[in-house]
Amino acid sequence: MSAFKQESHKLLVIPGPIEVTDEVLYANAYPPVAHTSAEFIPVLGDSIRLTREVLYTKDAQIFLIAGSGTLGWDQTSANLVESGDNVLVLNSGYFGDSFTECLRAYGAKVDEIRADFGNAITQAQLEKALAAKKYKLVAFTHVDTSTAVLSDAKMIGETTRRVSPQTLVVLDGVCSVASEEIRMDAWGIDVVLSASQKGLGAPPGLCIVAASRKAITVFEKRVSPVAGYYASWKKWIPVMNAYEAGKPMYFATPPVNLVRAYRQSLFEITSGNVSLQERFALHRETKARITAAVKELGLREVPQDKSISANGMSAIYLPDGVGVADLVPRMAARGVIVTGGLHKDTKDKYFRIGHMGTTAVNKQRGDIDKVIAVLTEVVNEVRKQNA
Repeated sequence: MSAFKQESHKLLVIPGPIEVTDEVLYANAYPPVAHTSAEFIPVLGDSIRLTREVLYTKDAQIFLIAGSGTLGWDQTSANLVESGDNVLVLNSGYFGDSFTECLRAYGAKVDEIRADFGNAITQAQLEKALAAKKYKLVAFTHVDTSTAVLSDAKMIGETTRRVSPQTLVVLDGVCSVASEEIRMDAWGIDVVLSASQKGLGAPPGLCIVAASRKAITVFEKRVSPVAGYYASWKKWIPVMNAYEAGKPMYFATPPVNLVRAYRQSLFEITSGNVSLQERFALHRETKARITAAVKELGLREVPQDKSISANGMSAIYLPDGVGVADLVPRMAARGVIVTGGLHKDTKDKYFRIGHMGTTAVNKQRGDIDKVIAVLTEVVNEVRKQNA
């Protein structure tokens, strides 16, 4: 490995994209190679196999396709939904709204259970909805980036399997994969969709989807044609299977450099200095540090209970009399990039910090020390100014 070091830059601690390791960035800078070459085939094949390890699944069909995490919504909707299908969305924020919009675009009849701002859907609410109506699938955002609310994926998967075993469970894990534990097979999760630029620790641009055998069977038994072209699993399953088997196949050109960077990050996640379980523990430890600092400053977080607060990011209410424009630019001037709120009704009342991937795992970097120090300095400064 080269002694490559990335250029000095401001610390990026938004809820994605995140900081990446020198090794991942170096892998992305590798000279492009042919996507059908003997050099690239094992890169994509390895990435498919290692993605399964991160999700604790033995045989899920993996799709690694150029695109943002949003493409995961389209893949789910295009391949698993037929016009008129009933779908239940467990909505805990902005991204629940968007997933609903995408599902309806493909003809789904969507019912929503909407959590209050800063809350998650309860088991009782889910049980009641599943008992009242048959749904093709239940979809939820594991960590809604607009609120930092963490939904109970284990409960949702197990409850759905018990009450409505024919229903597919779809987990939007764009802001949770590799920072929150997801046991896809054991919990009864049928689809996990994600993206490269958050907990998975690579640059943006790669959509990652895992589909269970049950989900693939539902896809194969659909009556109507897939309502899509680029997102169609009919096109992509042969490609993914070929590369995993060590053979090239073409449908659309994969982002060869990005896949190489993604594989490097997967190597670090699955066989690095810390185990996957230790990685999750380090994210919880980092979250605890941020929570303690927030409490010390007399601030409070958006999630209404720590049991539903994400470990890879935080959403924090601004001090009284302080706006996003008072805090975010001041932190940026001190070398720390955070971002404002996102939820349409309250976006000017809070700000968000991302603390996932190498920022959470590699303590020697000192990222969290810097975030806490700068946050403390800026909050005290704006309070003094407004006094």
